[in-house]
Amino acid sequence: MNWYIEVLKKYATFSGRASRSEYWMFLLFNMIFAIVAMVLDGVAGTMGIIYIVYILGTFLPALGVGVRRLHDTNRSGWMILISLIPLIGAILLIVWACQDSDAGDNQYGANPKGGNA
Repeated sequence: MNWYIEVLKKYATFSGRASRSEYWMFLLFNMIFAIVAMVLDGVAGTMGIIYIVYILGTFLPALGVGVRRLHDTNRSGWMILISLIPLIGAILLIVWACQDSDAGDNQYGANPKGGNA
């Protein structure tokens, strides 16, 4: 849960690096809260309003952590646009997000794991 809150604190931060755990834990909690928002919409009969507000509120933090995750693998944040290519783009982003951090410091900042390992 701390990872989720940390990403929200860096609301629109696109510089720096994000570790695998930061990225995947944010993604996990984001999916859980999105499902909860959908269930609340169903119970309240609000036709998706709660879900849409939640998604719009977390769009920039999700984009920011995705860009920082790409930076951690020594790729430009603009590579996130590869997701616009159907199927292949999503597969590439998943593979890159699963890769280990670039060892040591890179052009985007210090290794989020700490140290130079």
